[in-house]
Formats: sequence, C-alpha cells, structure tokens
Amino acid sequence: MKAELDEEFREFMLGRWPVMVRLAYGLTGDRGHAEEVAQAAFAKAYAAWPKVVRAGSPDAYVRQIVVNEFRNRFRKRRVHELFTDVLPDAITADTSPGIDSRAALVTALRALAPKQRAVIVLRYWLDLTEAQAATALNCSVGTVKSQTSRALAILRKSPELVEGDLR
Repeated sequence: MKAELDEEFREFMLGRWPVMVRLAYGLTGDRGHAEEVAQAAFAKAYAAWPKVVRAGSPDAYVRQIVVNEFRNRFRKRRVHELFTDVLPDAITADTSPGIDSRAALVTALRALAPKQRAVIVLRYWLDLTEAQAATALNCSVGTVKSQTSRALAILRKSPELVEGDLR
C-alpha cells in the first residue's frame, strides 16, 4: 500500500514539477527561490499525500501549498544581498528570443504587492478562473477581481513594460 502511494506521488510530482516551479517563479521572481518553494510544497504534500488524494484535486491542493509557502517564506524573512568589491566571473549573455520581454515582465511583477502578484500569476500565467484563484488564495472572488484590476492598472503604467512595448 505504501509503495503504491509513493509511486503515485512520484508520478504526480514528476508531472507537476514544472508547473509548480513556474507558479513559484511568478510569485518570487527568482528561479532559485522558486525551486525552493516548490520543493517545500511537494515535501508537505508528500507528508500528507493520503489526505491530498482524498481532497479530490491534488493539483489544486499543491498549488495552494505553493502559494502559502511563498507567503510564509517571504513574510517571515527578507533575502539580504551581500555586496562585495569583487565582481563574479563574466557571464555570457543569453540570446534566447524574448529574454528581454520576460525579464521586463518579471521586473514589473516584482513591483506589485504579493497578493496582486499572486493573482496575476494564477490568472494569467496558470490560466486559472477567478474562482480557482480565489480558492488558491483563500479569499473571495471579489477580492480576486479587485486585486486583478489594481495589479493590471499598475502593470499598464510600468516603465519596464511600456519601454519594452509589451502591451
């Protein structure tokens, strides 16, 4: 029985890892933090896997854990940067198409309040409905609508997005 549950979880995690990291990246704006948040969320989901399965929608359950983990991690502590006099080794530029627009979008998202950022990521990156986003954020649909409206107004005025002509 335990081996079956472990295998079921393993398959679920392998299939949903990229989506949950993408969600966490949208929330944190940093690939390393995103992977940490997703890893912590899957660890919590694994610990409660029978309960997660009984809930009926493991994807929504883990998505909720990712959002909660993001809130908890970045509410409790801020990441402090350490500036030094020594520059790191030179990094070659990424010439992938669209890298500038992605960077501009992530920069603009970082300017939003955490709840607004979460609403935008859930609604437009993960393409969730207002009701699904409300469930993931544990708030009302009206709150999702108002936070979306405010966030989009801020993003429309964002210099990063205007200069990059991403509208």
